[in-house]
Amino acid sequence: MMEIFGTKFALLNVSLKRRLETLAVAVYFSVFLFVVFTGYFGKYVIGIYCIIYTKILRYIVLLYVIWMYYDNNMHYDDLMHVGDKRARIRQWLRTCTFKRFICNYFPIKLVKTTDLDPNKSYLFCNFPHGITCTGIWFAFGTDIIGYHQLFPGIEIRIIILNRHWTTPIFREYIRVTYSVDSNAESMNRILSMKPKAPYTGRASVLMPGGAAEMMESKPGTYRVVTHRRKGFVRIALRNGVPIVPVCSFGETDIYDTVIFPEGSLMKKIVIFIRKIIGIPPMILIGWGFFQNYFGIIPRRTPITVVDVCDNLI
Repeated sequence: MMEIFGTKFALLNVSLKRRLETLAVAVYFSVFLFVVFTGYFGKYVIGIYCIIYTKILRYIVLLYVIWMYYDNNMHYDDLMHVGDKRARIRQWLRTCTFKRFICNYFPIKLVKTTDLDPNKSYLFCNFPHGITCTGIWFAFGTDIIGYHQLFPGIEIRIIILNRHWTTPIFREYIRVTYSVDSNAESMNRILSMKPKAPYTGRASVLMPGGAAEMMESKPGTYRVVTHRRKGFVRIALRNGVPIVPVCSFGETDIYDTVIFPEGSLMKKIVIFIRKIIGIPPMILIGWGFFQNYFGIIPRRTPITVVDVCDNLI
């Protein structure tokens, strides 16, 4: 590291491999955070502005709004019917070099404590949620770190917040990746369905803590929020599906956040916004391209996702 005026900067002679890993992470998280937060906080303002004040873009926006309205419930049907073309796109997304760079950046590791019966369905419940669920998304959302080698024959689906399905652009990505809505209807359907060949079992991954746990994400802490979040247990019992505890060690270390004291005005404002739109406004502190003090790039800290399969609930 090189220090200038008290700030440490990365040296220029860093290996090309590390630079590519940093670039991939920077692009992914910049686009992800921009699309998600813009979709949540400004989609109506941006949409109305484009329709009223633009000439060509207004027609594109109108067509997309019509498509979203028509397509609103089609992701339920996707649980039953998946085309070959979409399957090929999904497989490419799960194995592409771009995501391999991201997995190697932290790095992310998946650990299994015991074997699972490949002919059954399971509900993986991950803690903590963290800011972006990075460990879960890349441990189970890709084949790069060995999910199908560790859990052969078990198809994987990630259950995400239902508000994401109304987020422009991002919703198209999660459709291709076979993500599932977190409402009770979707979860009951996915847990009661039999997977298609070549799979014989299915694992659905849920982050029960959600946005409430996201607000408590702080480096070096693992706070689990389960108060009034026990509906997933009833759904699992109703469908006879074992709950598999999963812990993402290091998930809360990739970003620092500004957490306001309980009872403060700012805390009340954050909770109020979260209740309205589904996610809280967060002030993220990560790394920059050439220094490690501020920026939106997550810190290069290991994330180890551990499936505690020998303690099934």
